[in-house]
Amino acid sequence: IIGILAAIAIPAYQDYTIRSKVSEGLNLVGAAKLAVAETFDSEGRFLGADNASYGLPAAGSINGNYVSSIAVGASGLITITYNQNLGGSPTANGETMVLDPTARQGSMQWNCDGNGPSGTAPSMPAKYRPSECR
Repeated sequence: IIGILAAIAIPAYQDYTIRSKVSEGLNLVGAAKLAVAETFDSEGRFLGADNASYGLPAAGSINGNYVSSIAVGASGLITITYNQNLGGSPTANGETMVLDPTARQGSMQWNCDGNGPSGTAPSMPAKYRPSECR
């Protein structure tokens, strides 16, 4: 009985720990989302294809324990790149999450599942992504 429980519980716990590491990126991306949304509200359009266009520091300087960079690209697309130390099977090492902005009636909505205007899908395996990004 203990062997069966361990065979089920250990992989589930490993997936849970990787999902918690992935959530760090969504916490760190808050300032970039705000900068893109405010710039769009004031300018009426998305600006250039780099962090400096939105008043943000260089992509590599926005990082954390599990996030190596947060970069703003063309059309306000934000890419979160993860470090090589997440683990998992399939591996989550070095994968990305992509936040795709859509302006709607005075607000900005963010798609992270590849169904946004750009259609850019994240490379992070679905089982590690937050539920709204699967």
